[in-house]
Amino acid sequence: MTAMAANASVPAGPPDSAEIARTAERLAPWVHRTPVLTSRTLDVRCGSKVFFKCENFQRAGAFKFRGALNALLQMDKGERSKGVVTHSSGNHAQALALAGQLLGVPVCVVMPRNAPAVKRAATDGYGARVVLCEPTLAAREGTVAELVARHGYILVHPFDDWRIIAGQATVAWELLEQAESLDVIVCPVGGGGCLSGTALAAHAKSPRTLVIGAEPKMADDACRSLAAGDIIPSDDPKTIADGLRTSLSTRTFAVLREHVKAIVTVSESEILEAMRAVWERLKILIEPSSAVAAAPVLNRQLPRDGARIGVILTGGNVDLDPLFQALAAKSM
Repeated sequence: MTAMAANASVPAGPPDSAEIARTAERLAPWVHRTPVLTSRTLDVRCGSKVFFKCENFQRAGAFKFRGALNALLQMDKGERSKGVVTHSSGNHAQALALAGQLLGVPVCVVMPRNAPAVKRAATDGYGARVVLCEPTLAAREGTVAELVARHGYILVHPFDDWRIIAGQATVAWELLEQAESLDVIVCPVGGGGCLSGTALAAHAKSPRTLVIGAEPKMADDACRSLAAGDIIPSDDPKTIADGLRTSLSTRTFAVLREHVKAIVTVSESEILEAMRAVWERLKILIEPSSAVAAAPVLNRQLPRDGARIGVILTGGNVDLDPLFQALAAKSM
């Protein structure tokens, strides 16, 4: 029996409109209803009216807290007592660690050795046990399997879980309430949990709204997978967007094939430029993975001038040490 099959609380299929609404209600006492920001300067640059959904202000600094908490809230007492395990480069790790701390659930996280130090420190700080592995999907999954076999943990997958996807769907659910009549929503894609949730929420709440994924050119496995009609695994891609280095799963791939209009890709320099533009104009801190969604809008890669566009800024967990070290060296 697999770790996922051992967890009886995992739903059998994707969340519909009613389930997303129930999830939003379930999470409401725990999560932040994050703000939507706009900028006239960026609107002029984009040639569209852009609404930035700021999940960098979410608890644990990213949208991932929604899905992680939703998964734990739906476990029964016996499941929670076993403890949970996951693999993550950072944001899901922090989110699950915080959710576990709040609900009294032991959490173990398998992290690649090259995960950002700031994300590992936060995961430690929330009380999770961190186990390091090599930066490949095979190493992550193999280490998780060993821990499940040894300790009896229940797997809370970072994205291949309908409870996780339902939690992430509440981001776009809120956005569509805060900024009505959106023509397009752009969301980054790594494993596809947030993009899948966004697509399902838009399909349920605003079927006319196109959902577009955004991905680094250096980690374009989702784009290539949809073109090929089958999942093409990501193999330790070298991109600054560390949160988008994972591969799609069976569940997320199925949702993307049915409900995502397209996936656009952006270069590393475009990611950095978009991050700088958001920092400068919105005066907020976002991480490179968030900037991946902003970049194609700022570069007018979407053929929708004059459109109302929602951009999901997925998180703001940035390792600031190199920046401040550079500033300190410059001031000496």
